[in-house]
Amino acid sequence: MRLLPSTLLIALLTSSAAMAAPSGISPSIETMKEVVKEISSDAYEGRAPGTVGEEKTLSYLVQRFAALGLKPGNKGSWFQDVPLVEIAAKDVSPLRFTGGKAPVSAVYGPQMVIATYRTAQPHIEVKDSPVVFVGYGINAPEKKWNDYAGVDVRGKTVIILVNDPDYQTPGRSGPFNGRAMTYYGRWTYKFEEAARQGAAAAIIVHDTVPAAYGWNVVQSSWTGAQHVADHGDGNAKQSAAIGWMQKDKAAALLASAGLNLNSLSAAAKKRGFKAVPLKGVRANVSFDNIVRKHQSKNVVALLPGKTRPDEYVLYAAHWDHLGRCEAAPDGDDICNGAIDNATGTAALVALAEANVKAGPAARSQVFLAVTAEESGLLGSAYYGNHPVFPLGQTVGGVNMDALGMAGRAKNVVVIGKGKSQLDAYLDRALAAQKRVASLEPTPEKGFYYRSDHFSFAKHGVPMLYFEGGQDLVRGGPAAGAAAAREYEEHRYHGPKDEYDPKWDWSGVKDDLKLYYDVGRALADTTAWPNWTPGDEFRAIRDKSRAGR
Repeated sequence: MRLLPSTLLIALLTSSAAMAAPSGISPSIETMKEVVKEISSDAYEGRAPGTVGEEKTLSYLVQRFAALGLKPGNKGSWFQDVPLVEIAAKDVSPLRFTGGKAPVSAVYGPQMVIATYRTAQPHIEVKDSPVVFVGYGINAPEKKWNDYAGVDVRGKTVIILVNDPDYQTPGRSGPFNGRAMTYYGRWTYKFEEAARQGAAAAIIVHDTVPAAYGWNVVQSSWTGAQHVADHGDGNAKQSAAIGWMQKDKAAALLASAGLNLNSLSAAAKKRGFKAVPLKGVRANVSFDNIVRKHQSKNVVALLPGKTRPDEYVLYAAHWDHLGRCEAAPDGDDICNGAIDNATGTAALVALAEANVKAGPAARSQVFLAVTAEESGLLGSAYYGNHPVFPLGQTVGGVNMDALGMAGRAKNVVVIGKGKSQLDAYLDRALAAQKRVASLEPTPEKGFYYRSDHFSFAKHGVPMLYFEGGQDLVRGGPAAGAAAAREYEEHRYHGPKDEYDPKWDWSGVKDDLKLYYDVGRALADTTAWPNWTPGDEFRAIRDKSRAGR
């Protein structure tokens, strides 16, 4: 049997026989405004899991979904319990390094942050731990790359560079996709690998460009209560301490051992790099933990399909944010998360409302508001491991995270463009608006691994995730880049991500219509879009769909 070229397959998918044309229905921006204003208010205290903010958010979402006539999606319940452990560090000592030419000390908050994944230890102490610089901290056998080769880091403290070795490479060619970050560049991976290697502590060197955010984001995100998944074993195999340190402190640390951070960073970019022990240098840090186990919740709302109710289309957004965080100069310590991600949560409600108005589609539609995205995609990861609806019967869907208020754009930025056949559905919806899909302008920031679509992709479910375009109708790419920079530097993960009645919703209105048209087309088609041939998730999807 002769296989169809992928281009022809996508053409078939976009034919009128496979995909309905965009409808005349537009989800309500007024509904979005109501929801964003409500759940990002100070009364919700930043929507941290396990707080009164969670209770209010869940109650409000259920009220909105029930009023629309949606059904509780989880066997008669609106909720899926997600077991979490909240860990709050207190009495944190400075991170001290001794034994070098001069002692180096970093203070908790402005110079370093520290935490643990271990949930059964009320006190953490790393004492006189030998220190090893391990470059980018990557062990990738398929790429013939191992920064831990030839070194035993059991019981030691590893110092790790952020991002991938080739993040400065123009284009996308290189051992780690060039400028486009891979999962090996994410801080989550680096801590996971350090634990597999037996490190007592793992400290990432913060550098604004490869990290994709300033130290203010690290400080606000890591100095409050942290949430980790409750695996039942106390996460005993994890490193005792994980954290970040400012680049100038890392440079001073290496200098105390007679080494140079810039020279070692350059060496670490090359295959065959060997980890460098800091001779005689020892790390010391201690802190107490306030540990609380609790059940957070994903919200699962269902609009049953009229002809194929056992096939499912997902709409996902995370409802959580950081709660109370590092205070702004004016004393405001509530990270309201209006953009991130009250907007995506509000889009769920508006999309549900529009689909109810249109009447049930052929397939069932699931509106999933997940918890603990800010803690490492924990809510969506739990759903992926414990799906309410079989993943092999889940067609695909859309993920919505932080819809921007920069105004109308000529494009959208697709995170992971070219990875799946869902691109064809978006292209058709974009054509109706006379807009185009663009590649990420900053692939080095690794957005593909930073939102909940990744949790579903790991299980083979194609998920579309795009952001508002930066080629603005008013001001073009320069204005779009400036708006993105302003949000990242002044409001992202900070107390000033608040609802603003002066926002320009015109771009959100256009993007919301795209989400509706893509989701509705998926819900009415008979097609099962897949990952493109050769994609990392294709084999997982093929296995889950085998025999169906």
